[in-house]
Amino acid sequence: MKKGTIFIIIIIVILAFANLTLFMVDETKQVIVLQFGKPIKAIKEPGLNWKLPFIQNVVYFEDRLLSYDTAPTEIITKDKKTLIVDNYARWKIKDPLLFLQTVRDLIGAQARLDDIIYSELRVDLGLYEMSEIVSEKRDFIMKKVTEISDEKANTYGIEIVDVRIKRVDLPPENEIFIFDRMKAERERIAKQYRAEGQEESAKIIADTEKEKTIILAEAYKTAQALRGEGDAEAIKIYAESFNQNPEFYKFFRSLEAYKISLKDQTTILLSPESEFLKYLSKP
Repeated sequence: MKKGTIFIIIIIVILAFANLTLFMVDETKQVIVLQFGKPIKAIKEPGLNWKLPFIQNVVYFEDRLLSYDTAPTEIITKDKKTLIVDNYARWKIKDPLLFLQTVRDLIGAQARLDDIIYSELRVDLGLYEMSEIVSEKRDFIMKKVTEISDEKANTYGIEIVDVRIKRVDLPPENEIFIFDRMKAERERIAKQYRAEGQEESAKIIADTEKEKTIILAEAYKTAQALRGEGDAEAIKIYAESFNQNPEFYKFFRSLEAYKISLKDQTTILLSPESEFLKYLSKP
């Protein structure tokens, strides 16, 4: 056999042996080494490692944060309100050896997380009223749920980093009732605002009418005073003027009376000696 062929065979054997004995731990993974199916050690540091061929094998687990998400579930609050809560959690495998011994794999871990997180949500949310759950107090509640859930999950080699509520809904049969109640409340507030507006409007109109009456009264009073002063001044002027020639005053007043009385198609029966005809009978 040629030396080159022998060299190639040796290289293949070495590579095959290396493949059976060496394995790489990625920085995103952690490894459990099994010997005849029994775990003997855990490797969490990234790098190249070795194992005994044929009698040992390795199981890889995630060393990154994992997401737990489940279907929305019903929760009953302290004030006896039913809520449909959609939650999620972030978790990681803290102790891969304990994890393998208790839950085996991710499917088993999801089942345990379902039991732990749902039971804690049901207990803790049941201690608060609906208004508190949907308010800023929810952060405090979820922090408490996270701490207790993490404490329970540690027995399975799991660390729960965070539990959060994505969405809180009412059951469909309650949504209609809540909507009708909210609508009635908004209508009540709207009626109250309209009544207050009408009351304020009536008040403004009454004040305006009052001011209008006062202004008109003051204006009428001023007008009458000015008119009286004007009439008095006119009478004074007339008196001073006519006193200078009383006969002319009588004549002027008679002409005014003729103008008013002797209109077209007017018949007046008077005695020839009437004072009214004085200036008509004597030119």
